[in-house]
Amino acid sequence: MAFQFERNFILHNKAIFHYIYFLVGNKETAEDLTQETFLKAIQGGKSFRGDAEMKTWLTKIARNTVYDHFRRRKVIRFIPFLKSHEEIDHTYEPESWLLHKAEDYRLYAALGQLKFEFRDAIVLRKIEGYSIKETAKILEYSEAKVKNCTERGMKALRELLGGESDEFR
Repeated sequence: MAFQFERNFILHNKAIFHYIYFLVGNKETAEDLTQETFLKAIQGGKSFRGDAEMKTWLTKIARNTVYDHFRRRKVIRFIPFLKSHEEIDHTYEPESWLLHKAEDYRLYAALGQLKFEFRDAIVLRKIEGYSIKETAKILEYSEAKVKNCTERGMKALRELLGGESDEFR
């Protein structure tokens, strides 16, 4: 199954950019790493066997590209930030918007305190919406390990947030 660059770029570039941006917290770096991800996909397009969804395959390449970036900089950590990659709902009242952003900051700060494998599982499962099977393929974990990391990570996250993370159950 050949990698059809234009079609797959149009379908998946925003999702891949958002995923990378969530991990690196910098727009310019995320743009560069998104471009690098698609270049790697073109170069390795013949290796896509079709046993996973194209978005899953691209996300795995993106994850490895981000890890390579951090390894080059000798930094593998989570950088918490506000969800500025998402569109702002301008119907919020100013007080409501500020409260929402404060809650986002608390969530991302708490995520930054989790073990990396818990964070990975939670980001992919609960924030990006991947299935257990897709997450297992991306992380190269067993499905049982994905479930375990998600459950343990959510428990730790609830404790860090004082039991307030029920919205992510």
